[in-house]
Amino acid sequence: MELIEKTVGEVFADCVRAHPDREFVIYADRNLRFTYAEFRERVDNLARGLLAIGMKKGDHLGVWATNVPDWLTFLFATAEIGVVLVTVNTNYRTHELEYLIEQSDITTLCLVDGFRDNDYIAMVNELIPELKDCARGRLKSARFPFLKNVVYIGQQKHRGMFSVPELLLVGQQMGDEELAEAHKTLDRHDVINMQYTSGTTGFPKGVMLTHRNILNNGFSIGECQRFTGAERVCLPVPYFHCFGLVLGIMAILTHGATIVGVETFDPLVVLASIQKERCTAVYGVPTMFIMELNHPMFSMFDTSSLRTGIMAGSPCPAEVMKEVMEKMHCRDITIAYGLTESSPVMTQTRTDDPIEVRVNTVGSALPAIEVSIRDPETNLECALNVQGEICCRGYNSMKGYYKMPEMTAKIIDSEGWLHSGDLGEKDANGNYRVTGRIKDMIIRGGENVYPREIEEFLYGMSGVQDVQVVGVPSAKYGEEVGAFIIPREGVFLAEEAVNDFCHGRISRHKIPKYIFIVKEFPMTVSGKIQKYRLREMSLELLKERGIEPS
Repeated sequence: MELIEKTVGEVFADCVRAHPDREFVIYADRNLRFTYAEFRERVDNLARGLLAIGMKKGDHLGVWATNVPDWLTFLFATAEIGVVLVTVNTNYRTHELEYLIEQSDITTLCLVDGFRDNDYIAMVNELIPELKDCARGRLKSARFPFLKNVVYIGQQKHRGMFSVPELLLVGQQMGDEELAEAHKTLDRHDVINMQYTSGTTGFPKGVMLTHRNILNNGFSIGECQRFTGAERVCLPVPYFHCFGLVLGIMAILTHGATIVGVETFDPLVVLASIQKERCTAVYGVPTMFIMELNHPMFSMFDTSSLRTGIMAGSPCPAEVMKEVMEKMHCRDITIAYGLTESSPVMTQTRTDDPIEVRVNTVGSALPAIEVSIRDPETNLECALNVQGEICCRGYNSMKGYYKMPEMTAKIIDSEGWLHSGDLGEKDANGNYRVTGRIKDMIIRGGENVYPREIEEFLYGMSGVQDVQVVGVPSAKYGEEVGAFIIPREGVFLAEEAVNDFCHGRISRHKIPKYIFIVKEFPMTVSGKIQKYRLREMSLELLKERGIEPS
């Protein structure tokens, strides 16, 4: 495979020149449409507006929003001027947002009103009280010294915040000289995106990804689905995840295809968008596909235009895969595997793989990426069908964790192998199978939940002596979060109190669904806590309560 040695902006410009009138961005539920040329004009105006408020190459801009159309505008505008786009999880609460703003050195934070019961405006005003008394662009935050601007993604005006229409208007009135100068400074090896992923340390880490990382990974992902410029890809997965940004947007961009966006996942909107826009591909985690297939109005929609797509984020049940292929007509649906640190995909099934391969494996290595099963103790390559740690090496390895060189060295070894923390095997046909985890990560409906992060948070609750968090099997989400807590001596700790402590402070998907108050944890002779036994205990305790894990 010949690698793309360009920046995101250069690839976008190539598409605009090649097919300016082809539709690039569509939101079917509001009939919003941009051709490549029309979207380029909006991107350039926003890029100039960002330059006008003082942003420069290397600055960090955070986007805290659902899949609103201007999420895409910010993505391409920042890429044009060398500003690093920091993606912010839409589920974040104040505790997580405070950490991210501080750790990432964001200079500009862009946000919408909120998501579900998360009021972003209220949370930002709580963390940055100076906003209410400062002029736009003159923010001086005691808590966040790097933060200079807050931008509201919408028409409404808020105290101390710019709005997108204002930035676009400023950009329209500026000349092209400053933007042209910014273009000259860009390099394909520059960091262009930072995605925050948690880890065994308990705190999220900023994964630094370059133009070269995400463009080439996106291109290969599209090739595995046999993308052409005629594809119309329905994207209900979050843009702030690599699933939406790389598997989705970058795969579409590198093939000159069309994005059919869905602001927040709704099975009805997905089905309606597929029918209205004659989508050829659709993405989702298994839970999304299950909700679409089981929607009472499913049979009313025509999905016969579909051919391919990606199901990823958690293991795919065989029956679900068959239904997607038969009832949704996605005969060429694929499975992808990777992690944020690998940009993210290292293996993927192909459209002509038999269903057994697509259900029982995560496919074969992408071109120009080495994938190896290595012994966790010796780091030597394992024989075929022998379990070891899944590792990869190639253009897709992240540049590192932001301001965490020691953590970077722990995941990328001296030979350049990026260690996934997942256990797997390679078969004689070159396909890989994920068999377990070295790390204790929980995958709930496609969202990675790291026990250590929740454990560290719960240690802050009065009356908690010790806590262990594990994944509890769930038919709907794959896994739910379960917390085993040992109270301090003489303290009565109610499960409801633990739930109240979490509510509003950490993301909803991280709040333990099951809480078990215990006197001790099962341990090995050497004193190591046996988390696998806790998982077994969770099912036993739920059975005693008469609860079936859902």
